[in-house]
Amino acid sequence: MALDRILLADFRNHARSSIEGMARFNLLVGENGAGKTNVLEAISLLAPGRGLRRAGLADMAAQGGGGGFALSAELASPAGTVQLGTGMRPERPGRRVVQVNGAEAPANRLGEWLSIGWLTPAMDRLFVDSAGGRRRFLDRLALALHPGHARNASRLETALRERNRMLSDEREPDPAWFDAIETQIAQAGTAVAEARADMLERLAGALAVLPDVPFARPALTYEPGGPTGGEELAATLRANRARDRAAQRTLVGPHRDEIAVVMAGKGQRAAECSTGEQKAMLIAIALAHSQVLEDELAQDGRPRLLLLDEVAAHLDPVRREALFDRLRGGGAQVWLTGTELAPFAAIEDEAAIWRVSEGALRPLRPG
Repeated sequence: MALDRILLADFRNHARSSIEGMARFNLLVGENGAGKTNVLEAISLLAPGRGLRRAGLADMAAQGGGGGFALSAELASPAGTVQLGTGMRPERPGRRVVQVNGAEAPANRLGEWLSIGWLTPAMDRLFVDSAGGRRRFLDRLALALHPGHARNASRLETALRERNRMLSDEREPDPAWFDAIETQIAQAGTAVAEARADMLERLAGALAVLPDVPFARPALTYEPGGPTGGEELAATLRANRARDRAAQRTLVGPHRDEIAVVMAGKGQRAAECSTGEQKAMLIAIALAHSQVLEDELAQDGRPRLLLLDEVAAHLDPVRREALFDRLRGGGAQVWLTGTELAPFAAIEDEAAIWRVSEGALRPLRPG
């Protein structure tokens, strides 16, 4: 099992919540606004990055609290029990603190202990949203496999921001400054593009064995926003300075990547499919990603978590049963939320269940 115990303090509407007795399936049931997703968000902070809502740290601190928050969890790993913690101290607002076995550590170290993936209702618009949303989605999938991807993506974003500032400057900067920043973009951008392409290739392999029925199998295509080789990308950026300066932004590079998605069984663009089909394709991607991680991480035994917020919505009973069957055969610890138990009848006897109400959890069935 992955997580054995979780403690939340002053996180969103949870003044103090303790969760124990986990199972393979862990189900949080309650009314909308009760605090179910808040628990999943807290768990998602045990991975590098900004969590499943991509919220600011200050937004996670409880209103009326002390201005900070804390999360701790016991993790069962091949190395024994590991204590993971993260939060924000009131005296240092906006700065995330991470601890591993009581010692402070950088956030990217979390990815060395635990791999986490998730689906939320906000992702239901993934296929009709901007290309940036799809890039962030793919980056999150890649991060679960390559913890260093977050560092490369951050370096790329910082370098692009600096180049765009230089492009918008009324005075033309020294070309040597452009050379230096474009080298950084080329180095970080190449690493980011390689991780994205690798993840899509692995997903394609896992999706190839997933049946079209009852799952809506998507076909994914990586469309680079520019050259993917470091030297070629740097040369293109140099050649495009005049055009980019006129636009006051960088027009070529990994920040312009696109991920094209088509429903394989119908040959139809995902954006044009029904809400139910889009939901089923998202779930298919999540299942494929979980399989990729299981194949890759089996050697080091790194525990895996899958967080599925309101996943039963828009799924017919056949697809719901197929989803649970796939999850049952996987190696991840699964966390699910719902407003009622009925949609989860197929796994109710196997799940640890909590009733969530106004930021408090009451065990209904221990794992």
